[in-house]
This record gives sequence, C-alpha cells and structure tokens, in this order.
Amino acid sequence: MTDQAAGSTPIVVSVRGEANVEADPELCEFAVTISVRDKDRRTALDQLTKRNKELLDQVKGDYGDALERVETGRFAVYPEWRNKRSDKVGPYQGSVRVRIVVKDFTVLGEMVTRLADAVGRAIDGPFWSLRRDSEVYRTARTEAVGEAVRRAREYADALGSQLTALLELADTGLSTGGAPAPQGRAMYAMAAAAPGMADEGAPALDLEPTRQNVYAAVEARFSATQPAKL
Repeated sequence: MTDQAAGSTPIVVSVRGEANVEADPELCEFAVTISVRDKDRRTALDQLTKRNKELLDQVKGDYGDALERVETGRFAVYPEWRNKRSDKVGPYQGSVRVRIVVKDFTVLGEMVTRLADAVGRAIDGPFWSLRRDSEVYRTARTEAVGEAVRRAREYADALGSQLTALLELADTGLSTGGAPAPQGRAMYAMAAAAPGMADEGAPALDLEPTRQNVYAAVEARFSATQPAKL
C-alpha cells in the first residue's frame, strides 16, 4: 500500500474461479404417452380423449399434492396408409403425450407403477433436476467467486503484493449434470410390461434419485501493489 501511494504503478492479477457442488435433485420428470388404434377415425379420437381424461384424473386425483406441474405435449391422430402407391387408408392411430413433474419423491415409485398399469400407456423417464431458482446455483456461484479471490490472494502473497481493488468480475459458465440415459430406458421397459403385472399386484418401482452436479466458473481481475520480492 505504501509503494502504491508513493507513485508505483499497480499490477493486475487475473484469475479464474471454479466450483462443483453436488446436491440431491428437487424435481423428477417423466412423460406418459397414450396410444390408440382403430379402423374408424372418430372412434380412435374418442378413445384417445377418454384415455387422456382417465390419466389426468388419476394423476391429479391421487397425487395432486405431489405434483409440481402437469402439461399436455404432442397430440396426433393420423391414418395408416395401406400402400404408398394407393389412396386406400387403413386404421387410424392416435397419441397424446403428457409431461408430469413430481416434487414429492416419496410417492414416485408407486405413481409410476400405477400410471403404467393401463392399456395403451408408455412411460419415458425419469429425468432428475433442480428448480431454476434453486439455492444450489447460488451456492456454486458464491463458491466460484470465493475460489477466485483465494487464488488471487495466493498469487499476490507469492509475490509479496497485496490486493487493492476488484477491477472486473465475469460469469463464464454455469451448468448442471442431468440423469443418465439408462434410467430412462429402464422405466420405459417397466411401463411396457406393467399391464401384465396388474393381476399379481405390481410393487412400487424403486427409483434412486441421481445426484445433481452444478458447475460454476468466474473470471476476475484485481489490482495489486508492486511485488516486494522482485
């Protein structure tokens, strides 16, 4: 501080701070696809409407308190063409995809098994995540800034300098690790087999949440006094 006050030009210390924070997921998402097939278009549409209502009533009625949100995604009703060279139309197919996000994991295994135990349903998931406003992101950013300050001080101490001011702080990255793909495939296979298990009393599926890894990085520039050890 004395050298700088006497007219010495301050130096600039540039560092990068990084942090990895692991945390339990806060949400679990999966999708239920309902499918129908009938030779009559109107019948296929009526069946799809009925099955869609049955699913929504079941989800909201039995597990309403455990839900974060329920959203309807892709909807389609289309004919099967008997031959590409012919105008003849075969049976009609219909499908609707419902996205379900769960916040209470204590009912998740039972919910998945029961939702899969119905004709024409397939389940894709699970996909674990944190909420957008999760405190985990703040923790990661704070730790990254702290790491940048520590590194800058270590460089300054090694030179016999002292940090005097923060010149710049830039957020260079924040990312979250998601659930591995094999879990999604496992749940889909279970969903396809569930109707056959209904009479035997299908047990709740044991789902182990995937830990979320949040990575944060910052770049910082500090001014410091001239080195005393040069």
